[in-house]
Amino acid sequence: MKVLAAMSGGVDSAVAAARAVEAGHEVVGVHLALSRMPGTLRTGSRGCCTIEDSMDAQRAANIIGIPYYVWDFSERFKLDVVDDFIAEYAAGRTPNPCMRCNERIKFAALLDKALDLGFDAVCTGHYASIQTDAAGNRELHRASAWAKDQSYVLGVLTAEQLAHSMFPLGETPSKAEVRAEAAERGFSVATKPDSYDICFIPDGDTRGWLAERVPATAGDILDREGNTLGRHEGAAAFTVGQRKGLQIGTPAADGKPRFVLEVRPITNTVVVGPKEALAIGLIAGSKFTWTGLPPEHPGIAFDCDVQIRAHADPVPAVAQVVSIPAPASGAPDNAAPDSGRTTELVITPREPLTGVAPGQTAVLYVGTRVLGQCTIDRTVSAVPVPSAEAVPAAAEPALVAVPAARA
Repeated sequence: MKVLAAMSGGVDSAVAAARAVEAGHEVVGVHLALSRMPGTLRTGSRGCCTIEDSMDAQRAANIIGIPYYVWDFSERFKLDVVDDFIAEYAAGRTPNPCMRCNERIKFAALLDKALDLGFDAVCTGHYASIQTDAAGNRELHRASAWAKDQSYVLGVLTAEQLAHSMFPLGETPSKAEVRAEAAERGFSVATKPDSYDICFIPDGDTRGWLAERVPATAGDILDREGNTLGRHEGAAAFTVGQRKGLQIGTPAADGKPRFVLEVRPITNTVVVGPKEALAIGLIAGSKFTWTGLPPEHPGIAFDCDVQIRAHADPVPAVAQVVSIPAPASGAPDNAAPDSGRTTELVITPREPLTGVAPGQTAVLYVGTRVLGQCTIDRTVSAVPVPSAEAVPAAAEPALVAVPAARA
């Protein structure tokens, strides 16, 4: 096949490109320039896609012996990743920029351009495996080494995108083996540390970075019953699960610390409560996709596992697609025209989840297979609100009962 190898400048993508060549494919390397101002992206090992990384990628491509190009995706990256990150926080949500980058840059903008240029597939250094079922349908599975498995961040891939994807590292037992192979090939990136954190926030101060871009408006801090406990200077500065910096002053009745439970952008309020209320018994989202073939009957509750972070453990759950009233504006892609209805993926974990906030991504698995994903729109605490007079979240849709999974 004619393969476009996305080369970030790290050890994984370099080895993946080399393996694609050894598999007999015609390979071209490409590095994505994601910012026209290099100082806005991290340098050294703390980020990815910097000028330094571009040079590392070029050296690897030269050793492999493949053509190498740098493509300017800075405008698309700013629109689809950076601006989206800002908008999500302004809306009181907790986005995952790396997930958005995979969804909208590497496997949308890059893949679309690759196909237009006559390439058959895009190759990356992700640790995930593509398998084919008995009918010839492609499926995305976890990597052989779960410690390095990256299938979670690939859960946004559609069946069409999966058909043009290649992950040569999926069956590699360990990252140490990849580094050893890189050293044998003479790659200077063999010992280069992994990238981490958010690449477009140079100093790692996410709160300070957002404060310059999201206007702060003072509002109320409420308890779960709707009582006002204090004031905040800007709701976007708070995240679900946060304990420090609340500055409420009023002690809780039980004397225990309080945590941020919700950020409500419509009313510009922050809701706090006890730690146990962070346990989530239901999550739901209307922006969902299937990776490969969808369930045969998604409207009937089915068993699965749900994972809410890249390195979280999967939790047994029951999922179901249900019909709900469409929002007045901004209807998702799966809204039926003129029907006034849309659909929502409702996931009920068999044990409460912790550290969950709207804006995060929930990825569904069946065994090792990635079934699909949704962006979380709403959560429901596993701990009921003590007072029947509690104030509901603004514009929060009614709960939908999910039947137990069939035997």
